[in-house]
Amino acid sequence: MRKRALVVGLGIAGMSAAIGLRRAGWTPVIVERAPKRRTGGYFVGLFPEGRQAAVDLGIADHLHARNPQRAARANSWSVDRRGRRRPALGFLDQPGEPAAVLRGDIEAALWQNITGVEVRFGTTPVAITEGPAEVQVLLGTTGTGAQYRESFDMVVGADGMRSSVRRIVFGPDEDYLTTWNAMICAFQLKQQVPSYEASDSIIIAHAKRAVWVFGLADHSPTALLTYRTTDIQEQFSGSRVQRLRSVFSGMDDPVARHVLDSLEEAPDHLFDSVHQVRMPRWSNGRAVLVGDAAWCMNLYSGMGATSSLRGGAALGAALLEHPDDLTAALAAWETGLRPFITKHQRTARLKQQMFVPSSRRAEALRSVLLGLVRRIRGRRPATEAGGPRTRALSGTPR
Repeated sequence: MRKRALVVGLGIAGMSAAIGLRRAGWTPVIVERAPKRRTGGYFVGLFPEGRQAAVDLGIADHLHARNPQRAARANSWSVDRRGRRRPALGFLDQPGEPAAVLRGDIEAALWQNITGVEVRFGTTPVAITEGPAEVQVLLGTTGTGAQYRESFDMVVGADGMRSSVRRIVFGPDEDYLTTWNAMICAFQLKQQVPSYEASDSIIIAHAKRAVWVFGLADHSPTALLTYRTTDIQEQFSGSRVQRLRSVFSGMDDPVARHVLDSLEEAPDHLFDSVHQVRMPRWSNGRAVLVGDAAWCMNLYSGMGATSSLRGGAALGAALLEHPDDLTAALAAWETGLRPFITKHQRTARLKQQMFVPSSRRAEALRSVLLGLVRRIRGRRPATEAGGPRTRALSGTPR
């Protein structure tokens, strides 16, 4: 009989794991706490490892990069404290030349490729009990409160940074969440900041607070507000919009004003504290964690979507290589993946300084370093006029 796996979470990590499981000969069943599938979503960058995982999972042809064309002038601008804009190195100028995509694009492509997989909305695990040959899961329905038990050969927790599977199997959040004393708010702008081109990216990185606008070739930009704070709990009290207006008061810049005004009209946004998940092991018996539930690279790393795709694809490959030994498969999966995760978790601290400097001194040093890098690299050749503004993700990256 085909082995059955319960996948908890219908995000990038969960659907990637489901595709990997099915390719390994398993039957995945996905449960999702929300009443329906999430759509939309903000800008993310897919690095080479993520693009390769998209190929491995069979979704690359359903995605395209939204990277702006290279013009004769810069697409990224840095705005200083006097309101002066200068050409800058943006997020897409990192090594590896990430492909600009929307989170919703990735989830839609994955959704197309899990056709036939059973998905139960409004359902969440309540208890997980491992036996000698199976794992018993008590599932609850959020609408009616009804509960029922079901047996599986494995449970995959792909339910995010505050994973219920991790709490049930491994212990409380505080054992694994590292606090970064920072907040983020990301959402889609309806319109670009006035006086900027539609695909421009804009950076205002002041000490302890920053505004980023990520320009795309064929879609409205994503805005990111991020700031440092030592009182995380206080940030969740009261109105989020008023909280952010208070934090960014005094940043008298048209870009900041436009972003804050747009937040009030945004139908959906992400507002959360910044953490990483650090765990000595990602599996325990027949339970395994993937994506943010296991390692949560965090937004500053820029590797969240990449690591989730790679984690799901690698899990399927390990199960296919060890079809009759779950313990060996999970050990091989973690051994192969952990060096990549560890490397990018460590570099995220440096990237945090690039996103939101910790002090005026760090702000000045950031400006000097990025200016030096930009001068060393020089200006890249402009994209051929009239060339495609988007291209298949499976094609050669920009």
